[in-house]
Order: sequence, then structure tokens, then C-alpha cells
Amino acid sequence: MTSAAPGERVVAGGLYASGAYALWGVLPLYFLLLAPVGPFEIVGWRILFSLVFCALLIAVTRAWRPLLAIMRQPRLLALTALAGVLIFINWQTYLIGTLSGHVIETSLGYFTNPIVTVLLGVLVLRERLRPAQWAAIALAAAAVVVIVVGYGSVPWIALILAFSFGFYGLVKKKIGPSVDAVSGLTLETLWLSPVAVVQLAVVASTGGLLIGALGPEKAALLALAGVATAIPLLLFAAGARRAPLTLLGIVQFIAPILQFLIGWWLLGEQMTVGRWIGFSLVWAALVLLTVDSIWASRRSRRSRVSAPAASDVTDLT
Repeated sequence: MTSAAPGERVVAGGLYASGAYALWGVLPLYFLLLAPVGPFEIVGWRILFSLVFCALLIAVTRAWRPLLAIMRQPRLLALTALAGVLIFINWQTYLIGTLSGHVIETSLGYFTNPIVTVLLGVLVLRERLRPAQWAAIALAAAAVVVIVVGYGSVPWIALILAFSFGFYGLVKKKIGPSVDAVSGLTLETLWLSPVAVVQLAVVASTGGLLIGALGPEKAALLALAGVATAIPLLLFAAGARRAPLTLLGIVQFIAPILQFLIGWWLLGEQMTVGRWIGFSLVWAALVLLTVDSIWASRRSRRSRVSAPAASDVTDLT
């Protein structure tokens, strides 16, 4: 059996990644179908059912060895626990935003995430930024100021989403290829399962769990939260192995664009003048980042191609 050509791998990677981001983009509609189940109950079940789904997936594919190898390394275990805490904050904030009529603000969080990632590269990894990247950060900061002034409140949901997912990305970068997607999600949800149990117990004692009170359809939708969590992650992992970072950097905007359209066009959430200006500044920053990333990638490729030629000339002298 012949392996796929590089071009075919890139196309396949782009399709996998696009599928992942499209599913993430329509998640608000899925979670809104679960109403009147509250965000704390949904996240609790999401954690537990994600763990069950991942365990079944590992059992079916007999992929216990990578998981056991990770569990023998305390450093990797600690990093998966930290990743679990960060993704818990992200999931809980996202559900609160979605179910409280702030879908547009959740989209702002994911629009802002690439810029936050660049900023964290400076603050945490001590990376040196190019002028265009500094300009994008300045535009994003200006956007937050405009939204605060125009809308009258700090977009906390967007900021928490952007920074929690940004730090989550940093942790995953530290983990690197040592932890595959399924093993990573399995361990993250395993660490979070006691939190989920406590959270569900609190919900049960205060208002009552709704999973069995709204009919089999709602119960089935809640049970499928694990599948809805794992499938986009697996598609993204498959795409990330095949597609270059520049392509992933472009298709990642599918999710917040869909979320924005769902909030504004489908759900009728308000977009004030201040919000339009703020979002426009963020979009301008993202265009700047994307163009700069493509330019830097092409420049890097040209340097790699010209380097062997230069060494050949040196060898002949």
C-alpha cells in the first residue's frame, strides 16, 4: 500500500481540521438544545461521558500502551492535570456564556485566542515578536478598550476563554508528541471526574439533576456530550499531523465565525456600534497576524531551500 503524496496529506489535513473547527463552531446550537439543563450540570456530565467514551475508544482500539506509558511519567501526569484544570475553566465559562445569551462574546474569545497565544509566547516563553505581531497585540488591546467603553462592561467571558485556552495550548505544547489526543483527553477527564461528581452532587442538592426529568431525548443528548467533545479533538489531531501550521492558522477562524453568525444572525444577540468597532479591530489584527504568518513561513522555506545551494558552492571552492 503506497503512502499519500505530500499534497494529498495537506489537503486531507485541511479537511480534518476544517471539520473539527466546523463542529466546534456549531456547538452553541447543540448546548442550547439541552435547555433548561444548566451549565454546571452539563459540564459535569460532559466530563464523565467524555471519560467513558475515551475509555471505550481505547478499549476498542487496544491503545492501552500509550496511556500506561504516560501514567509512568510523573511530569507528564502533572501536566495533564494542569491541562484538565484549564480546559475545565474553558468549558465552564463557555457553557455559562452560551446559555446566558452571550454567544457573540464567546466567539470574541476564540477570535482573540490566536493573539493571546502570541502574547503568552512573549510573557512565558520569552519569544521575540515581529513588528506585525506587536501591531496585532496593540489592535486587540484597543478592541477590548473600545468594547469596554462602548458596551459598558469588561468582556470577561471572552477574556477568560481566550486566556484559558491560550494557557491550555501552552501546556499541550510542553507535552508535545508524548501524549496523543485520546490519551490526553482520557487523563484530563480522569483528573476532573471527582470535580464533576462534586459539581453534580451540588446541583442535585440545590435544584435537582435534570438528566432523567426531561425525557429520553434530553438524556440521550446529554450522554452524547462525550462524543461531541472527543470527535472534534480527534479530527483536529489528525489534521495537525498532516497540515502545516499556516493552514491550521487560517482554518481555525471557522469556529468563531460560525459562533458569531449563530449569536448575531440566528439568536439575535445585540451588536452595538462599539461592539462592531471592537470586533473590526480584532478582525484587522487577525488579518495582520495571518498575513505575517504566511510571509514568515514562505521566507523560512526559501531560506531552507537556498541553504543547501550555498553549502554546495562552499564545497566547490
